[in-house]
Order: sequence, then structure tokens, then C-alpha cells
Amino acid sequence: MSIWVCGEVLIDKLPTGDVVGGGPANTAKALARLGHDVEFIDGISTDTYGVSARKELDRDSVGLKLAKSSDKPTCTATVTLSASGSASYEFLIDDTATFDFDSSWLPDPERLKPSVLHIGTLVTVIEPAASVLYTWAVGVGEFAPIVFDPNIRPSVMGDREKYCQAVEKWVGISSVVKVSDDDIAWLYPGESQQSVADRWISQGVALVVITRGDKGLMGCTANSCVEVGGVKVDVVDTVGAGDTVGAIIVEAITKGGVSALEGDTLKG
Repeated sequence: MSIWVCGEVLIDKLPTGDVVGGGPANTAKALARLGHDVEFIDGISTDTYGVSARKELDRDSVGLKLAKSSDKPTCTATVTLSASGSASYEFLIDDTATFDFDSSWLPDPERLKPSVLHIGTLVTVIEPAASVLYTWAVGVGEFAPIVFDPNIRPSVMGDREKYCQAVEKWVGISSVVKVSDDDIAWLYPGESQQSVADRWISQGVALVVITRGDKGLMGCTANSCVEVGGVKVDVVDTVGAGDTVGAIIVEAITKGGVSALEGDTLKG
């Protein structure tokens, strides 16, 4: 059984040049580099950007047999870096291969039986892709745990209430939610990280992992919360940092299941 990672692969237009990006694509590459059998699920364009994306994913041994080849253009994200290295994004999304999801080509979970589905970022909020994927993911959830990473992008959807509704909908079918402190602060201003985690767990999520930049990570289950401090490094930029955390969570699930992620095991 393979790990499924679903979501966007796009082109990040950085000040230093164009690179293949997209949170889900970064997670898929990290898992493949860790030696896992990973299938990436997205529309990939036949344009120059799409060819580059496919080549890079293939180079990292990410499986692409479940991806769709499309003549539509690749989504791009213009990235601006702050003085501290944090990134902001401006996306060109409409009518791109990156968001060209349809039930006619999405893989059958009953037949293929994935071990885990990791899904997130903009494909879970941009319509009509989001609704198509939600219906499909409900079916996947009958066979595999779902790891959801909202990876909030306010520049794309500035309507906080609408964004919250979309996130809560996906939380409701997820076994694990990986979210950043910035995501929580924007979605739920004035509400503590702990209270958000507690609420999601009360709704059925088994594990909430919160990334907190240089403050490290916090993981919460129904039984306890554990914290791991950050390690001081010289930051160049933070692009893709949280995506690797998602990969590590998925790897842990493949080793012992979601229920094993408690206490010292979670902390380790």
C-alpha cells in the first residue's frame, strides 16, 4: 500500500528565481526522500512549468501514476520574503491544471487501499476542486487515516468566516490535523492554540500538531499535550518548513498507526 499525498504542485516565483513548490508537493518529496512509496495526486500541466514539476517529483521518486496530465497552465505563486525570512504569496489560480480535479480521474480507494491520505492547502478551499475532493476524501477515509494541513493563505481567501467553515469541514473527517500558530491566529483571533486543539479533538480528531516556528512543536491528543522546543538555526527562508513536519507525521503513522502517537512516542 502506498501513501497518497493530494494537493497542489505549482511554481514558486521567488526573488532568487522560479522553483517547484506547493505544500503538498513538498510533503510528497520529503516522504519519498525518507524512502516511502508515495503517490502524488494533482493535475500536472504539459507546459514548461509542468514539465519541470514532473521532472523534479520524478527525480525524488514520487509516484505520478495517479496524477492527471493536463493542457491547462500551471498555477504560479509569487513569493515575497520578509526581513525575518517568512514568506507571503500571490497566486494565479483560475483555470489551471493545478486545480483541475474531477471525480472521473481521482483514484479509487477501495481498489487501491492507500495506507494514509495527506491532503491540504488551497485545493481544500478553492472551488470547485474543494467540493470534489471533499466527497472523494470521505470515501478514502473509510480505508485510511486522513492527515489534513490547512496551510492558510489569506491572500487567496480573505473572508475569515468562509475560510473557517472550509477548514472545520475538513477537520470533521480528519484523523490528524497539522496546523501552524499563524494559521490559528488568523482563523480564530483571540482564541488560544490549546482551546482550538481541544475543540478539534472533542470533535473526533485523534491528534493536532501545531508548528510554532522557533518555539518548536506542540502535539495534543485526548490524553495529553507534549511540546518539543525549536533548534536555533540561521534562517534563509521558511518556504516548505512546515511541509516536512507533515511528512514526519505521516511516516510515524505508517510505523505504528495514529493511536500510537502519544506521550514519549509523539515527543520522539
